[in-house]
Amino acid sequence: MTDTNTRDLTAWIGHNAVDRNGDKIGKIADLYFDDDTGRPDWLAVHTGLFGTKVSFVPLAGSKAAGDELMVAYDKATIKDAPKVEPDGALSPAEEEALYRHYGYGATGRQTQPTANDRGQGQDTSGPNTDDAMTRSEEELRVDKRTREAGRARLRKWVETENVQVTVPVTREKARVVTEPITDANVGKATSGPELSGEEHEIVLHEEEVDVQKRVVPKERVRLETERVTDQVDVNEEVRKERITSEDDNAGRQR
Repeated sequence: MTDTNTRDLTAWIGHNAVDRNGDKIGKIADLYFDDDTGRPDWLAVHTGLFGTKVSFVPLAGSKAAGDELMVAYDKATIKDAPKVEPDGALSPAEEEALYRHYGYGATGRQTQPTANDRGQGQDTSGPNTDDAMTRSEEELRVDKRTREAGRARLRKWVETENVQVTVPVTREKARVVTEPITDANVGKATSGPELSGEEHEIVLHEEEVDVQKRVVPKERVRLETERVTDQVDVNEEVRKERITSEDDNAGRQR
């Protein structure tokens, strides 16, 4: 990225970094500058499952890929880089270890590993490490997010229905009562003329049904939510590395 200045490079902080194959590495956390030249030499990138680890990647050979910065190394090489604390500065020992891991000399110039360089891990490809290789595999990371699944509504309307009730009512009915003349009522019986025409009447009463209507609150209705847990099957392919041993002398006789 020799065609960009330092100000342009610092603008990449917070953007995603991808490896040379286009696979996402993580977000760029910071730039580390060379003490002598003042130019940025290293990218500090958040890596790991939750971005809690910081890996250092040489800035040399990086190029813009849209809104992402593509570095010149693959994800596996970056993952296996020496662990360095992101404390704002690289010590000479830390920088030398990083240069060696990425195939650079102590001066920062890229070199080809010699037979002596390969002596420690005897690697025939990739960066020289120790006497063991790391087997890695992908693991599923399943997250959940909440989305709107629908809406429930309460709607109220007025409808008319026929209500029939039976109401008992009372009425008065006239009947004729005859009683004999006794000492107790003889005075009333003989108080009038001996013979005369006469007419009596009484008022008859009855109950009638008086129907009135009034609005009475019966109940309160509201909507609320409850959580129901369902089981969702997740089916996804993951890649894993396999390691096998080969012996060139297996078919030879001693």
